[in-house]
Amino acid sequence: MTHQLVDIGPLQLAVGLVFVLISGLASVAYSLKLEKDLLIGTVRTFVQLFALGYVLKFVFALSSMALVLGVFGFMILFAAWTIYSRVKDRQIPFFLPVFFSMLLSFSLVSFVVTAVVVGVKPWWEPRYFIPLGGMVIGNSMNAIAIAIERLIGELKNLRAEIEMKLCLGADSREASGPILRKAMQAGMIPSINSMMAVGMVFIPGMMTGQILSGADPLIAIKYQIVVMVMLTGSTAIGTLTAVLLVRKRCFNKAEQLVLRPD
Repeated sequence: MTHQLVDIGPLQLAVGLVFVLISGLASVAYSLKLEKDLLIGTVRTFVQLFALGYVLKFVFALSSMALVLGVFGFMILFAAWTIYSRVKDRQIPFFLPVFFSMLLSFSLVSFVVTAVVVGVKPWWEPRYFIPLGGMVIGNSMNAIAIAIERLIGELKNLRAEIEMKLCLGADSREASGPILRKAMQAGMIPSINSMMAVGMVFIPGMMTGQILSGADPLIAIKYQIVVMVMLTGSTAIGTLTAVLLVRKRCFNKAEQLVLRPD
């Protein structure tokens, strides 16, 4: 049997807004004061996703490796800036370390997946490289933000303990080792939890999209397995590289912690 993707018209989209309307009415009824955010979020969802659709049509038509990699680099740059905006502490300059760690880890994982695992030719084929790379960036970005925020926060909160270790002869790596491990764990736990629950608790978005488009469920499963291990790997590499580089900037050449309490 040939499966054809069912299109969604304006009327169906309008019907979907009923759920947002119910949420807004609940917000008004219980004085949650979320109706404005719901309205703005709904408008932004429509505008941003339709804009993305037109941009992807342009990107998928690209036949230049330089342009495709340029788009990918811009996505990483924007993700690094998003992380920088989320982490409120500005005592140390961590934007460049985060950007370079993301550029290195995300490029490596995306290349291996498209060129080796999926076997796309050319490996930078935008229809594969951009969506897969985008998933890597989006998921790993949250993990890196959590890890860096935890690292900086714990270094500030445990400043007295770290300085005591430094006075007793420990170097910066030894004094901050437990904190770095906790930051890594905080960033990695969401990816590990997703691997534990996938297929039993939820059906991931990529697999759902392929099944809806008529793909064989077994093929969709293989792609989803690749995506899950790809996301976990990129999260681990990106988070580890980022926290190591950021931790280095938290100490000066004299092995002194430069972060000050709030």
